[in-house]
Amino acid sequence: MAPLVESSTVETIDGIKLHTRVFKPREEIKDNLVVVLVHPYSLLGGCQALLKGIALGLAERGYRAVTFDMRGAGRSTGRGSLTGFSEVKDVVAVCKWVSDNLSSDRILLVGSSAVLIGAPIAGSSASQIEQVVGYVSLGYPFGLTASILFGRHHKAILQYPKPKLFVMGTQDGFTSVKQLRNKLSSAAGQVEMHLIEGAGHFQMEGPAYDAQMADLITGFIAKL
Repeated sequence: MAPLVESSTVETIDGIKLHTRVFKPREEIKDNLVVVLVHPYSLLGGCQALLKGIALGLAERGYRAVTFDMRGAGRSTGRGSLTGFSEVKDVVAVCKWVSDNLSSDRILLVGSSAVLIGAPIAGSSASQIEQVVGYVSLGYPFGLTASILFGRHHKAILQYPKPKLFVMGTQDGFTSVKQLRNKLSSAAGQVEMHLIEGAGHFQMEGPAYDAQMADLITGFIAKL
């Protein structure tokens, strides 16, 4: 049976209204944990619709998943920011809403960076939300160009002490496998890396990989 999908509006501390969707299993919920998925950079076309396939896959596997449009994207109000620090407020607000309205004290943050910033924003937010028990990055941009814009986000996630999983294609155009290994060698806490052989940055984050991403996320949840 197809998962249940419900829409809601979440308001941030600075008054932005975020269009949010909750994907729920029709069968028994496996875990109190909720997966909050953060979409790619709004200013380059990122929106929650890009994460629908993964969210549906998680709900089909027994987990509740939440997607939302960050400020300036989709039906959310406000404007996107260049460096992503305003968007961190959006992630914090959605996680607080999840904790209050879905009766969950365990949240897994998943950041997708198909256009550079969803993963850094999720990473920066993780340390600000006590209910977050882990973080998954789908294509984190650690390359030089991304470091110039988002270097402060990099520092936040590398110092984050809770379990982290980084998923990347071996043909990623923004970050090389060597760059990823070098960055993660200095990361705090439990760190896992999963490489998808032959996949490019945008290719890996297309719908053909949604089921594999859902499997990797649920496998990581089992270790938390």
